[in-house]
Amino acid sequence: MYFKNQIFLVAGMSKSGAAACDFLLRRGAVVYMYDDVADGAVKSTMRELEIRGANPVPQGGLTAAIDDCDILVLSPGIPIDHEIPVAFRKKGKRIIGESELGCMFLRAALVAVTGTNGKTTTVTMIDEVLRAAGEKSCACGNIGVPLSAKTDELGYDDVAVMEVSSFQLETLSSIRPHVAVITNIAEDHLNRHYNMENYIFLKSKLLRNMRESEYAVLNYDDPVVRGFAKDVRCPVRWFSVKERAEGAYLYEGGLYYENEKIMDASALSLKGEHNVKNALACICACKLLGVESKTIADALSKMRGVRHRIEFVAEVDGVTYIDDSKGTNVDATITAVNSMQADTVLLLGGKDKGYDYDKLFSALKNSRAVHAVLYGENRFKLLNGAVRNNYSEVTLCADFTLAVKIAAMTARAGQCVLLSPASSSFDSFSGYEERGERFAQIVADLRGNADAGVGEENCCE
Repeated sequence: MYFKNQIFLVAGMSKSGAAACDFLLRRGAVVYMYDDVADGAVKSTMRELEIRGANPVPQGGLTAAIDDCDILVLSPGIPIDHEIPVAFRKKGKRIIGESELGCMFLRAALVAVTGTNGKTTTVTMIDEVLRAAGEKSCACGNIGVPLSAKTDELGYDDVAVMEVSSFQLETLSSIRPHVAVITNIAEDHLNRHYNMENYIFLKSKLLRNMRESEYAVLNYDDPVVRGFAKDVRCPVRWFSVKERAEGAYLYEGGLYYENEKIMDASALSLKGEHNVKNALACICACKLLGVESKTIADALSKMRGVRHRIEFVAEVDGVTYIDDSKGTNVDATITAVNSMQADTVLLLGGKDKGYDYDKLFSALKNSRAVHAVLYGENRFKLLNGAVRNNYSEVTLCADFTLAVKIAAMTARAGQCVLLSPASSSFDSFSGYEERGERFAQIVADLRGNADAGVGEENCCE
């Protein structure tokens, strides 16, 4: 790609779009930038990039920009069937994503992690283990730092540990990680990908370019992920909590890699079966990268949890508040509920992602969830799921703040209030992070004199 004689249009100016613009400007490219919601942080970002030479598309000028530009750089928040990529496709012009730019010019070794749940925790585990081993490692991608923002900083001896979402995989074709990890496959983002077949196909794209010198680390216990092994050209290593598979596995309370015991599962700092699975995936990837077993065990026994993932917020009047705002799909919420060690009032709701919620409420009937407060844009769809499954302990309201207060009034001393919405946050928030921070603030208000440590201690029971 020769940057100086091609004109780029970057569509979507949040983190990924801003990183793509910066990447292109540093290479002398002519860049146009567009966002249909250019206010707040986006407006400030575009103003800074304009000072550096990027060209904002004026109101009413999008058609002309599509005609003039050669390559569209599409942010993951914009679907591939949006009018802008559709127009580029009709004109036979190239469409890439921010992650594609990063992968094309990355010198560092790449560990890429995708799946429905556990991606962020697995990426964090791998990154912390590599750092403990003395490697220059960078956690990036969907975890918060765009890959293209780190590409120039990472050299041939370094490692990029990249979380890859299905949104990014829509426009990612050149990715070829040294180690690719797929955690699991469950229903998610069906409002964007339309059906499970499309979603599964996108996840499988992570393995498309891999050859004999790379490794795929796959979840043996997930039949869909296990099926991916049929079509890969690279060696496969498994992780499993059920079988002594070739790779990493749980056996008699220990975490093993190819018959070598790495550590006891009870020594993990992050508790719950889901974190055992994440740790096994991490162990498999790190052993393939040559990390010593003791280093892996030490790092996994000390690491803190991921923000907004089953995270302790505070205890107020004997009620424990847990932030799992990152639980944006049904399976993630079921995992969070099943990890609760006390009766729990559950906060559910937000923007619908295409589920019917029957699986969720069927699972809640046999869990520690004693009540569910339904809120947000999809509250009536959630209510229908509860009714179909005879889950009657529900309260319905529209507003998030009111929902948290209702949950607080409903919970008794010794119980938990768990925010694990099984929905995206985009009906009222910019992302799950903002939703989690708002939850913590409401809980702080409930405490009255909140201290500075609220939200800093993790709980992964």
